Amino acid sequence: LLAAAEKRLLTWMATRLPRWVNSDHPTGLGAAAMLGAGVSYALAPPWPPALLLVVFFLVLNWFGDSLDGTLARVRRHERPRYGFYIDHVLDAVGILLLIGGLFAGGYVSLLPAAAFLLAYYLLTIEIALATHTLGVFRISYWRFGPTELRILLAIGTLQLLNSPWRTIAGHHLLLFPREPGKVGVLDQVSAVLVVVVVSDIQADFMGFCRPC
Repeated sequence: LLAAAEKRLLTWMATRLPRWVNSDHPTGLGAAAMLGAGVSYALAPPWPPALLLVVFFLVLNWFGDSLDGTLARVRRHERPRYGFYIDHVLDAVGILLLIGGLFAGGYVSLLPAAAFLLAYYLLTIEIALATHTLGVFRISYWRFGPTELRILLAIGTLQLLNSPWRTIAGHHLLLFPREPGKVGVLDQVSAVLVVVVVSDIQADFMGFCRPC
């Protein structure tokens, strides 16, 4: 949804960064921001303003995670294999820190958190294998990508400042359910698994139509 405007904004920022800043600096900033977001979730129950820090760290994560590749392209210092590897490793660690923070803060119980992580890692494996096998790299599905998901997470986090409950279609539901099987995390896990299946079907179709 935001890809075109985001690309223009990132290019504008990349052309104005000091020369001493290289693509590794935004990468490190994005990784540190995920740690900060996870720690902030863990601190939020006794100190609710920490939820505002979560939103701040999500913005920092967007800045670092989105800008590193753009900066490398603008300066023609691309390292596609290294960039692909380090981004995916840090994303895997980052989501663990984020969900771990939600768990430590008591916003979600162990089983839903583990189920979401497993579904997310399945999607990560699917993306990596499809990229290696078919040369097709996709991080957006149905016009939703990492930036849009960060925005949704930020909105949900701000809602936690008001109440962990939300009324959806007349039902009073926990925003981040603490018990397995509740609407919320279960729907998120199901959505990620649907994306995995659809992506796998698309990859199979492309492989069928392309000579080995």
